[in-house]
Amino acid sequence: MPVWLRLRCGLEPRTLAALAVVLVASGAFAAAHFWSARPHSVRAPDPVTEAARVRTPPPAAEGPGAAEPSNGPGPAAGPGGHVVVDVGGKVRRPGVRRLPSGARVTDALRAAGGVREGTDLTSLNRARVLVDGEQIVVGAVPGAPAPGGAGGTGTGGGGAGGGGSPPAQPVSLNTATAGQLETLPGVGPVLAQHIVDYRAQHGGFRSVDELREVNGIGDRRFADLRPLVGP
Repeated sequence: MPVWLRLRCGLEPRTLAALAVVLVASGAFAAAHFWSARPHSVRAPDPVTEAARVRTPPPAAEGPGAAEPSNGPGPAAGPGGHVVVDVGGKVRRPGVRRLPSGARVTDALRAAGGVREGTDLTSLNRARVLVDGEQIVVGAVPGAPAPGGAGGTGTGGGGAGGGGSPPAQPVSLNTATAGQLETLPGVGPVLAQHIVDYRAQHGGFRSVDELREVNGIGDRRFADLRPLVGP
């Protein structure tokens, strides 16, 4: 730097060098800020295609081959959500059938190959929910004792309610259906259903004395039923 300039400004060389460094740094910072603030090109977003739309699940299949909606489990379901019933009488393929819980008598008849031609089903309640372990005898004579003793039920012929003759063998409270319970003296459709409901709610009868706790059974009726039933 010329001597005359240093004398005029009254600055020492060291001070001038520091000032020069500050000016250079300020210029570099201003250039970097200007460069970063310059406008940038922005890419437009891609249009939404049909594949990106949310697809609603297809409606359930309808028609003869579609499964009918279930009305919930029956009053007594077996392990694994199934019931095992014995279908006999005038059916094409009698035997033991395993059906989903909530299945009805008509489902058991279909699983057994259907009813033989000419069989009278007037007294058969095909809409009744199946109970695990029951026996369905199609075409049984009304009022006749069911085959198999206490374990069977003459569903095809219908049981006499309330005033029927007492069964030859004790009726099992844990396996008998409402139709079979109606063959007991003094037991009608309503009381038979109460017994079935109690069995389903409490997991079965552990003793005959629990029959006292069923709605509609007093001391006198219990005394009449005690020698005719078993757990």
